[in-house]
Amino acid sequence: MAAAYGVPLGGALFALEVMRGALSLRLVLPAIMASLIATAISWPVLPDAVTYPIPDYPAPLSISVWAVLAGPIAGVVSVVYVRAIAWADHHNPKGCQRLAVLAIALGGRGVVSIWFPQLLGNGKDVSELGFLGNVQFATLLALLSLKPIPTFLCLGNAAPGGAVHAVADARGAAWRRSRARLVLAVAGVPAGEFALVGGESVLGATTHGPISAVVLMMELTGRDRSFIVPLLLGVATATLVSRTIERRSIYDARSTDAEVRAMDRDPASP
Repeated sequence: MAAAYGVPLGGALFALEVMRGALSLRLVLPAIMASLIATAISWPVLPDAVTYPIPDYPAPLSISVWAVLAGPIAGVVSVVYVRAIAWADHHNPKGCQRLAVLAIALGGRGVVSIWFPQLLGNGKDVSELGFLGNVQFATLLALLSLKPIPTFLCLGNAAPGGAVHAVADARGAAWRRSRARLVLAVAGVPAGEFALVGGESVLGATTHGPISAVVLMMELTGRDRSFIVPLLLGVATATLVSRTIERRSIYDARSTDAEVRAMDRDPASP
């Protein structure tokens, strides 16, 4: 992740907080060194540019209030998403049915992408459109409804594709911007800023990694700390609600209850 997206600090924090499940001091240095080395090696090949170039959005009080109010809803949305992945994994088809479902999922996605090309890829394009506010409201709702279907079908057939954090960003951006349209006239805040906070709220809640989610967004957008307050408020409230309802993150969706309890007792265990 650090090398692919140019996020050395966010990649290291993600590995510790989400993948390892504990910010252990003895692992901080190895994680940071690995991320730095990988990122440095990728520089001659990958472009030295931010992943999501966004405008210089303001950070008025209204966006912070919105983040606090909408954060719990983002947490519930994340729980539904994680449980849907768990359901798909536990009800996956067997034998020849698996090939048929994959053909339907991927073929259907290809057909629908004729009208909605944003469905292709790992969600980066959808996220960027949402963050910039360059997408029609009807298109956004269609993408929000259509994109999860092939994702669940593929995950249920052990054929995951794309980066989960980009997909979560895309779904969060689409969800939050669709609700933002209801309050823009009052708040006077660009829709893209709502999408930005919403995408990270859903990302932090689905991965149970609020710290890495905020740092990742700052590195992915190349922004300073000007909008960190609404980001922290949205991610923190969404993650709190998500963890209260569902102990599993998106990476633990396939784990049993006993495995989740064991990880809670000893999060740093291998």
